[in-house]
Amino acid sequence: MDVNAVLEGTLSPNAEVRLRSETQLNQAAEADFSGYLSRLAHELANDDAGPNIRVAAGLALKNSFSARNLMRLRQVQERWLTQIDGSVKTNVKALALKTLTSNDSRAGQAAAQFISAIAAIEIPRNMWPELMPTLVESVGSGAAHQKQASLTTIGYICEAEDQDLRESLAAHSNAILTAVIQGARKEEQNDDVRNAAITALSDSLEFVRSNFENEGERNYIMQVICEATQADDSRIQQGAYGCLNRIMSLYYDKMKFYMEKALFGLTVQGMRSEEEDVAKLAVEFWCTVCEEEVTIEDDNQQAQAEGSTELREYFNFARIATTEVVPVLLELLTKQDEDATDDEYNVSRAAYQCLQLWAQAVGNTIVQPVLGFVETHLRADDWHFRDAAVSAFGAILEGPDEKMLDPIVKQALPVLIATMSDSVVQVKDSAAYALGRICELCSESVDPMLLAPLITAFFEGLSSHPKMASSCCWALMNLAERFSGEPGSQQNALTPHFEASLTHLLQVTERPDTDNTLRTAAYEVLNAFVTNAANDSLQMVASLSTVILERLEKTIPLRQQVVSFEDKNLLDDMQTSLVSVMMAIIQRLEGEIKPLADRIMSTSLALLNSSNAKSSVPETVFAAIGALANSLEVNFLPYMEAFSPYLYKGLENHDEPSLCSMSIGLVSDITRALNEQVQPWCDGFMNRLLQDLQSQALNQQFKPAILQCFGDIAQAIGGHFEAYLPIVAQVLQQASLVNAGPDHGYEMVEYVASLREGIMDAWDGAIVAMKTGGKAAAMAPYVEHIFGLLHIVYQDMHRTEALLRSSMGVIGDISEAFPNGEFTEFFRQDWLSQMVKEARANRDYSDRTNQTARWAREQIKRQTGMYGAEYGLFRRSTPLITA
Repeated sequence: MDVNAVLEGTLSPNAEVRLRSETQLNQAAEADFSGYLSRLAHELANDDAGPNIRVAAGLALKNSFSARNLMRLRQVQERWLTQIDGSVKTNVKALALKTLTSNDSRAGQAAAQFISAIAAIEIPRNMWPELMPTLVESVGSGAAHQKQASLTTIGYICEAEDQDLRESLAAHSNAILTAVIQGARKEEQNDDVRNAAITALSDSLEFVRSNFENEGERNYIMQVICEATQADDSRIQQGAYGCLNRIMSLYYDKMKFYMEKALFGLTVQGMRSEEEDVAKLAVEFWCTVCEEEVTIEDDNQQAQAEGSTELREYFNFARIATTEVVPVLLELLTKQDEDATDDEYNVSRAAYQCLQLWAQAVGNTIVQPVLGFVETHLRADDWHFRDAAVSAFGAILEGPDEKMLDPIVKQALPVLIATMSDSVVQVKDSAAYALGRICELCSESVDPMLLAPLITAFFEGLSSHPKMASSCCWALMNLAERFSGEPGSQQNALTPHFEASLTHLLQVTERPDTDNTLRTAAYEVLNAFVTNAANDSLQMVASLSTVILERLEKTIPLRQQVVSFEDKNLLDDMQTSLVSVMMAIIQRLEGEIKPLADRIMSTSLALLNSSNAKSSVPETVFAAIGALANSLEVNFLPYMEAFSPYLYKGLENHDEPSLCSMSIGLVSDITRALNEQVQPWCDGFMNRLLQDLQSQALNQQFKPAILQCFGDIAQAIGGHFEAYLPIVAQVLQQASLVNAGPDHGYEMVEYVASLREGIMDAWDGAIVAMKTGGKAAAMAPYVEHIFGLLHIVYQDMHRTEALLRSSMGVIGDISEAFPNGEFTEFFRQDWLSQMVKEARANRDYSDRTNQTARWAREQIKRQTGMYGAEYGLFRRSTPLITA
């Protein structure tokens, strides 16, 4: 194998050449991994090799120890630890470090990535003690290119997501800080070195907490960063403001002195920079301030509500800076780029985001300065200022008191509606978005008398320009929710406008010049109007169903005609949108959908039969079928024979986790709809659900839903569930062993809570099934385990309301399943009564939870009262016998 040719091939623009070269590298790695690493390391360090070859070698080395999946990552890291001889490791690492001294900066950067991958394996195990000292020495005494490469390496190591590595880096904080501060000082003459140092400093800030606690060291770090904001090189300025953002997020409690002495002025100066990237990062600094202060206020309120006196320090930076910073943000709002795409993040959009956060952080304080700007510029000749005025008004609607905003919003509404007719599309779009925020956040201030002009303005905007589609559609959806009235009401404020709105939306979606984004958005609005329709409009909803079905039926033959990838995506989007509207119609009409059920199912099966792999259509079709099953209940039975093969395939499709997840939920929908009549399909469901539990391809997040599905199947088929009880009980017992230890993060804690909720729901379904089927005795072997799990839940400080409610249900149902006191000793445990009491007395819990807890309490009383009465009789009779 010509290594150089293969390495060059991995960078080829030709996908076939690239794939062939990557395959050859993989085969070489499998045949002789040690030799493979040694050969690539020599090419990486070879100054005579071409730059492309060296870069490809470095990337191949890095990829040998990288993986997106954590399990796979641990496997490839284990190869380094167990399959590579110590001398080979030493040689490969030495060659990588040697490459950092190369004049070829691209090779140095590739080596930096490889070194960081090995550092993730070795640093947590204390296996490369000389790495950090070597990098620090290189920064202190190496040539400029070596300093840059070494600092880049430190940055890669510090930005790694590997949790073991991140935890171990704190022990190297002094070395890291020595290197990056030395390179970041204003005395450093080479801007590339200084930029690499500032980047590495930003990545390392989380690990130098002990240094930040020291006032002298902190002062020096802050001095270096503040000086870097004044550098001539905009890259260094950007890096410095990025550092300040991270520092504010990590060390807010240490920032009072620096805000007063320097940061107010430096950040305002940065916001006014001609370099847009610098200005954006300076704006984002204040976004970080606002986010931190909102979080601190929330945390302190929560702590006070819980009776804690340990409150976080809160300095009111945003409120104090309002008069200085808000005018600059308003000025930046006028820097719009009329050619910017919708997803382009520029300084104007950064200022808008910051203004939103500022309103949330300071509340009423922001209203007057912004209103003054709005009143001055709302009718300006320059559209940039009109647009900024409208945007600013919309930005501050979340945060200030509703009572304060109410008269202002009422006064502004007619003006904003009029602005929807502005000659400039950007201004109209901003007005639509501001009106949408009013409907979302200040809905009570919207006078129903303005509904007609509002709807008219939005539909005119929808028709006038594709750029307005997103804002107008979002505003219309908020409007539909605002005026939907009480659930089940005969009429609502939308009723007089309902038919015209449906007609207009159908016209927009059918227009040949309508682009895909507008069409999709218009169908979403149609969903919102259907969902919020009053009873008087249901006949129109029923008529709409035939229109949607006709459109869906016409799309099915098109599947055979599409050739290009783009056309396939367009057809997918069209079918997904139409099915989504159909689902909304089914949910709104409920049982009244029955006359159309045959046609809906026929169309749905045709869509499933014609859709391609990786298409979004089957998921949406499954969701619509779930809605149909819920609406028809037992009348869904005639469709099961034809539909069940598709549902089985969905449960088996581990390559498309979202479809598999939807299939699991659909099993629950169907079993609840059909109850005992679902039994003929339960073997198929249970076998596939058990396979899903064991699948390595599916995320563990699937498990709670599968366990809940077991509970739904049990309740549906009653005593027939006895056939599945042993295997399900074994699964539930194993699942209950999963625990979130003190070292696990929030995600694991959340997962364990949802898993236990699924376990409880499954046990509850099994208990009810055995009780109603007259087979309660089959549950007896598992009762002790269930109470053991209940005790674990009681001791868990992270238990959720949903988990507690499920637990209350299990307690009550065990009592009813064994009414003769067979397990009374479990009900007499003090912790159980305390657990029920806490759930019953918590005012933050829903009525449903409180009621379930009260029922559980009555069941405990019944169990312990019965035992107590027997015990009391025995005690009273003894003296009589003795006498």
